[in-house]
Amino acid sequence: MSTPAEVDGYALLVRFVVRDGAQPAFDTLVARTVGLIRTHEPGTLVYAVHTTGTPSERIFYELYRDPEAFAFHERQQYIQEFLTVRGALLQTPPEVTVLTPTMHALRRTPTTGSGR
Repeated sequence: MSTPAEVDGYALLVRFVVRDGAQPAFDTLVARTVGLIRTHEPGTLVYAVHTTGTPSERIFYELYRDPEAFAFHERQQYIQEFLTVRGALLQTPPEVTVLTPTMHALRRTPTTGSGR
């Protein structure tokens, strides 16, 4: 069996553990930052924030067009502010995993209703 070939993109999976009681402040900071990413970063293809069954846990999935788009993202003033402010809200340092994209799913516009 052959291994899948890499495809374009640079992806990260980041796990945050937020201090008890700091979740609302963290989520507000994230919402503000995601709005700025959406507006100013065409090279950021996906920036998805997830919760899990653990109230203090947040998982980010980030997909950039290429490493240069990620470097552009990291240089933005609002990202530098996010990195500074989040420190006081976290229980532990973030866990970052760099992923190697090997295939992409078809992008679709979300539907409403029964999905049929």
